[in-house]
This record gives sequence, C-alpha cells and structure tokens, in this order.
Amino acid sequence: MIPNSTGASKKDAQAREKIAYIRQMLGELRGVATNEGADMLCYLIEMAFAEAGDILSGKRQLSFSNAEGNKPAGMPVKPSGKVQF
Repeated sequence: MIPNSTGASKKDAQAREKIAYIRQMLGELRGVATNEGADMLCYLIEMAFAEAGDILSGKRQLSFSNAEGNKPAGMPVKPSGKVQF
C-alpha cells in the first residue's frame, strides 16, 4: 500500500504559511521597537525573523522534537489588551 502524501504536503504547506505570517509580523514589530528605541527588543525580534527565514528557506528544520535540547519554558503569554500609540 502506498502512503498518501497529500495530507503531509498540505500540513507542510499550512506550516510554511504560518511561519511566513509570523515572519511578516516580526518585521512589523521590529519597526515598532525601533521607533521606541528598544534596542534589545529589536535584536531579539531580528533573531526570530532570521530563524523564520531559515525555516522557510530550508536551512533549518521546523522542529527538533526528536533531538535532545532545551525545550521552551511554556510560560503563559497573555495579550496586554489594546496597544496604544
């Protein structure tokens, strides 16, 4: 029996779309952080932007779930509400 790769490719395409969206949002957040003079936030956002780009270009895997390494802390992140400019 030949496995159906359509489901896997659709899931991969959806993951790539989500990473592309995250990368776009990071670009916008960098602009906000720059305008506020938040240098450390700019640096961290740029690192996340580069990571997303590496994932999209295939230079880095999306997940290292089977490899040993540091896991995310899983701390709850709550939206602060409306952003006031």
